[in-house]
Amino acid sequence: MAATMDRPRVIASGRWHAFLLAAAVPLFLGALLGDWAYWTTYEIQWSNFASWLVAGGMVFLGIALVCALIDVFRAGRRGGRALVHFVLLLVAFVLGFINALVHARDAWAVMPGGIVLSVVVLLLVAVATAMAFAGLRTGERP
Repeated sequence: MAATMDRPRVIASGRWHAFLLAAAVPLFLGALLGDWAYWTTYEIQWSNFASWLVAGGMVFLGIALVCALIDVFRAGRRGGRALVHFVLLLVAFVLGFINALVHARDAWAVMPGGIVLSVVVLLLVAVATAMAFAGLRTGERP
């Protein structure tokens, strides 16, 4: 007699969602490092780098936000975790958009708001990414 083992079902949209968040984390981390480099050197090009990295992170975060919204509708009433994940990404997206607007100002006007927003957005996206990968391990949606 063969023994069978139940494996958690990994959802393809969950993999895509986790990939998008994993791509956004290094972009927001790079933006934070660019802000820190500008803070310490006042070399304007670091502010430009940070601005482009925030814009790239926002693209991946926006697509991940749409995936999270779809997961909320798929989960239905039992989607407490999916709803928390969506709200976390929504807050990160709004603060990331404000961060992009701050980085669009003159380089001298970016600090200190730019570095503070970069830290907050990076932390929110990192927590959301951890939630997404934890859902992949257990076979649940984020």
